[in-house]
Amino acid sequence: MQDTTKHGTGERDEASYGDAPSDETLRRLLGSASTIAVIGLSDRPARASHGVARYLVAAGYTVYGVNPRLAGRTVAGAMVYSRLADVPGEIDIVDVFRRLDAIPQVVDDTLEVAARKRVRCLWLQLGLFDEDAARRATQAGLTVVMDRCLKIEHSRLLRR
Repeated sequence: MQDTTKHGTGERDEASYGDAPSDETLRRLLGSASTIAVIGLSDRPARASHGVARYLVAAGYTVYGVNPRLAGRTVAGAMVYSRLADVPGEIDIVDVFRRLDAIPQVVDDTLEVAARKRVRCLWLQLGLFDEDAARRATQAGLTVVMDRCLKIEHSRLLRR
């Protein structure tokens, strides 16, 4: 996997970021999306994935969690499935809360179901940045957002 951080500090190299989606693109995406899969949803209320899922449910989205340890449970208002492929119906946004080393597999799983589930966006949360993942997902036709919080962006762009 390609190291996309500066000297292993966790800070991304701005020059390598590429073309981030514009605010207008994000506004359209978030305004038209109805279903979001949260990869790595935690049952711990203090975790970011839990708070973001709860916020998205309250904002009116249908939210599904993906976490094999919690499959079959409802967490933060979201039914949890073992794998992305198990989530019923279409998925507009795949929102990722996983360690950086898990991103290649998440992209593989997303691309495997993208056409069947009509996935439109791969969203890597704050601190997650992987140029190879972005390239692969973009080549497959997905919008890619990296190192941004979906809750923050939704609030900033749609909750005025």
